[in-house]
Amino acid sequence: MASLFKVMTMNKTFSFVIPVYNRPEEIKELLESLCDQDTEVFEVLVIEDGSTITSEAVVASFKNRLPISYFFKPNSGPGASRNFGMIRAKGDYFIILDSDCVLPVGYLSAVKSFFYPFIKWIFLVALMLQIILFLHCKKQLISP
Repeated sequence: MASLFKVMTMNKTFSFVIPVYNRPEEIKELLESLCDQDTEVFEVLVIEDGSTITSEAVVASFKNRLPISYFFKPNSGPGASRNFGMIRAKGDYFIILDSDCVLPVGYLSAVKSFFYPFIKWIFLVALMLQIILFLHCKKQLISP
């Protein structure tokens, strides 16, 4: 069980999902702060929510420095844009940021060091729920 847990928690990645609307200068500051993170297990998705002043050129200028993707979609608000980004994200965990955030150096390492000890318990609870569900379904199939 311990080895299974180790395999399930190794090399987990984070997806930063960032909806933006008419804020190219703000997104530039945020992307600069992401370049200063001390770990590389993340991707960045910038979701342009129907802006008339786009951030496309700013995002393109970070292509060589960050694993970044840019998406433009019709305006539908920040909630729908976050969902749009999470559907396309490849990471194991999502971090949703507003475009006006600036992250301190070491932010992602701090998140990982806080979050990873809880993964073991989350994994165990999920495993127990699967076992209970399996036993319940098996009982339903067997009983007349």
